[in-house]
Amino acid sequence: MRAVFLKEFQELRRDRPTLAMLIVMPLLLLVVFGYAANFTVDTLRVSVYGADAQQLEDLVDENEDLSEHLEIVATDASGDAGDAEQALVDRASNVAIVAEGSGTVTVYIDGSNLFAAQSALVLFTQISEQFAQNPRAPTVEIEVLFNPDLKTSWVMIPAIIGLILTFIGTVITSIGLVREREAGTFEQLAVMPLRAPAVILGKITPYFLLASFDMVVVTVVGIWLFGVPFVGSVWLFIVGAALFLFAVLGLGVLISSVAKTSGQAIQFALMLLLPQVLLSGMIFPLDAMAAGVRWIGYLLPLTYFTMVSQGVMLRGAGWESLWLPLSVLLLMAIALFTLAVVRLHASIAPARAHRHRGAKR
Repeated sequence: MRAVFLKEFQELRRDRPTLAMLIVMPLLLLVVFGYAANFTVDTLRVSVYGADAQQLEDLVDENEDLSEHLEIVATDASGDAGDAEQALVDRASNVAIVAEGSGTVTVYIDGSNLFAAQSALVLFTQISEQFAQNPRAPTVEIEVLFNPDLKTSWVMIPAIIGLILTFIGTVITSIGLVREREAGTFEQLAVMPLRAPAVILGKITPYFLLASFDMVVVTVVGIWLFGVPFVGSVWLFIVGAALFLFAVLGLGVLISSVAKTSGQAIQFALMLLLPQVLLSGMIFPLDAMAAGVRWIGYLLPLTYFTMVSQGVMLRGAGWESLWLPLSVLLLMAIALFTLAVVRLHASIAPARAHRHRGAKR
């Protein structure tokens, strides 16, 4: 028994990926959940429009309770309800207020940002009740846009589409080249007259088609079963999904070029999949995360696809509103694909060198 114990312990010590999963992952989950597991958005970004916009901003600045929860990010005395709605479409703010000076203040809340919307609804409902007791105070009207009933499914389905694409791109695709290596056929890539980019394209094309099919099915079922709206451009959604899919497929191929076994590939994939689920804003809102953890979320592809999918499906956002997440996804796709090509070339190079030496002999 002692000999078996020592043997297993030594093998585990040599298996660094498994050792990392046993030691690093629990610590990572502890830190992530400790700093990121927060559903309450304490500070709301607010844009103010209308003739009384400046007076309303001064009121917020002078009221300590309001200034603690409201951050005025834009003030435009010439703006109207259309500008307020556009600010929410662009995600420039969580709340847009129109104060026209007519005795009525209209508060527009972005319902596609679920947790911020819930906090805003509670806060402005309390303000409305307080104003109702003062005959000199304006009347506060609250309107929730893009998700009037604050349905969780409307917000989650666009993010789940990205999660499914992430799963296929990292977990399933990552075992592609590893399977070749375990089967002993990986060296055949060295004798084929193919460059590394062609090999990667050949590897990821079936997974790209499969993931695209799954995306269509999940989107259609989500719309039909849960009543999730799709008010934006289908083509814009397709472009965002394609860029995101290339990024996660490149990540999967990169993992498979590093891992030596299927078990290691799955371990690496899970280590990259969990942060995307927890820190992309899919479950916990980015606005509620500690700054030290939030920046990790902005390095993850799923964060930006969620911005695109929710923006297109729920808010009808266009190119001018989503150019930033689309640009980031494009850069990520290029960087990950390039890195995967370099890694694959480094993996094939020794076998090709061995083939050339054998040919000379």
